[in-house]
Amino acid sequence: MRETLIVIGLFVMAMALRSSRKNFVRKVGAVAFLGASFCIFYFISGNVFAGIAGASLWFFLPWIELLTHVRRLRMPLNNRLRQRPLPNPSFFPNAIEAAAGMEEAGFEHVSDCGWEWSGMQQHFRLFWHPEERAVASVCLCEQADVAFAFISITSQDSKGSTLRTTNFPFASTLRCAPSLRWNHVPCEKSCFHQILKDHQQYLSKMKINSSDLLIPDPEELENGIESEMRKQVEHNLKTGIIRLTGDGHFQYSKRGLLFLWGQFIKDMVRLC
Repeated sequence: MRETLIVIGLFVMAMALRSSRKNFVRKVGAVAFLGASFCIFYFISGNVFAGIAGASLWFFLPWIELLTHVRRLRMPLNNRLRQRPLPNPSFFPNAIEAAAGMEEAGFEHVSDCGWEWSGMQQHFRLFWHPEERAVASVCLCEQADVAFAFISITSQDSKGSTLRTTNFPFASTLRCAPSLRWNHVPCEKSCFHQILKDHQQYLSKMKINSSDLLIPDPEELENGIESEMRKQVEHNLKTGIIRLTGDGHFQYSKRGLLFLWGQFIKDMVRLC
């Protein structure tokens, strides 16, 4: 009875801690879940290693999704953006504020477009600023009942490198091309003016002056997104993360599934 009460107490405490708004407290709650899982297997078997194995099962949960869904995904090799109306803004309240912040910062709206990736709808609102020599976008993502928005600010230098600051909340599902450098900021940071300041600081940290940046062409923004995706796909084909299916699509290889598992673990640790 004592062991049962310990496990119940740990689960109740974990649920209480996970309901907190403070990130550190939520992480302590996640550790409490691991502790409860350890105790269940330890009390049943009396073996410490069995308890560790039981707690480790949480980190293998992504394989259910990987083997039942992701393994069968087929994604188009040459995806194209289309002009699309924006989805219902009530699903993306932060996106409205982000677009307003871009206009306040002097960015001009260029277009609204989107594409589909194996059931996920992505909608882009694209802006540009010739003086900042940067492109800003707010991307709206919808998949099943999940919807979220994130902001990106992108600059390109004369050497062909792309430098991007974004509050994208998840780890990348494909390896980035060598020419792309990411500057991730916390997903809780949704103020465009602050993200723009972070981007400027990132360029300064990389010792890139404004004169080293290319002025973006507003007529080529959509083509630039498509070209970047093609480069990323080609890079992942070379590294063996994905493989061609022979019908104009690609899918994750076994190595790619292991890569995705690692990315899921990163998200579990970072976002728990």
